[in-house]
Amino acid sequence: MNIQENISLKEYNTFGIDVNAKRFVSIDSLYNLQQLLKKEQDIFLISGGSNMLLTKDIEKLVVHIDLKGISIDRENHNDIYLTVNAGENWHDFVLWCVSQNYGGIENLSLIPGNVGTCPIQNIGAYGVEVKDTITRIEAVEIETGKLIEFSNKECEFGYRNSIFKNKAKGKYIITSVSFQLTKNEHNLNTSYGAIENELASKNIENPTLKNISDAVIAIRQSKLPDPKEIGNSGSFFKNPVISKTHFDKLQKEFPNIPSYIISETEIKVPAGWLIEQSGFKGKRFGEYGVHEKQALVLVNYGNASGKEIYELAETIKKTIKEKFSIELEIEVNIII
Repeated sequence: MNIQENISLKEYNTFGIDVNAKRFVSIDSLYNLQQLLKKEQDIFLISGGSNMLLTKDIEKLVVHIDLKGISIDRENHNDIYLTVNAGENWHDFVLWCVSQNYGGIENLSLIPGNVGTCPIQNIGAYGVEVKDTITRIEAVEIETGKLIEFSNKECEFGYRNSIFKNKAKGKYIITSVSFQLTKNEHNLNTSYGAIENELASKNIENPTLKNISDAVIAIRQSKLPDPKEIGNSGSFFKNPVISKTHFDKLQKEFPNIPSYIISETEIKVPAGWLIEQSGFKGKRFGEYGVHEKQALVLVNYGNASGKEIYELAETIKKTIKEKFSIELEIEVNIII
């Protein structure tokens, strides 16, 4: 293990925020991680850096999780069970599964980040959530260095949520995630209009896993900036869920407000629509702003500070609260 000093984290976060780590170490084995935790427990974890906004230099030891490897645990006629180490790139893993004809996560193509962080916020897109394919998670308990196993149920998954964002936050380091995927009888999810339209535009009536993955990639590329070109962390805010009573009142004032029924009493409203209606879509403030094609995405055009982007997020929240009486919740982890 080589602990380095005064390392820029610009290349380790998709927002491209240039802050320094006072000390930095990259971990590529479970053994090294457990040995490190015998000496250091006051640490700051970083993996793909796709779901965080850094607003200051990091004084703690920054531990970069770089555990790699994919293994097949077992399989039968229709299912395959895989264990994937936390440092594997998520999108690369999805493409590998598609190439092997393993189904279940093709709708989650092109989501930035690594496998180890995908369960933390239960990533989801186009009608699919990663929780539906996860069977178990292995994580090292920071205090003891012990390897702990979590079943799917024990992860307490919810909408963009899990136990690792709540009562287990800061207590564990996820080292691997195990998945159950299909080999033959795939449950294809093309119900989202955007996917249906993309497939129809290519005259595809009986889509394959690759067709769906390609469609999702095309849709995301048409709406979302590539973090390698423009710093961003994908969707910055969660889509709020409000009461039907609240929604009915808003609909009278805003007849075109889009919605998704959650239950008889709850309605989900797209945060991007709320932000766009408030005039923020495409607005630029020097080196940062709101993306021109997707109002959910805050961007760093080059040299913005994390503090500037955070202040913009707070301004957006305040405006949405005043205009729609809706409290937007930030999806990205803010390091203040």
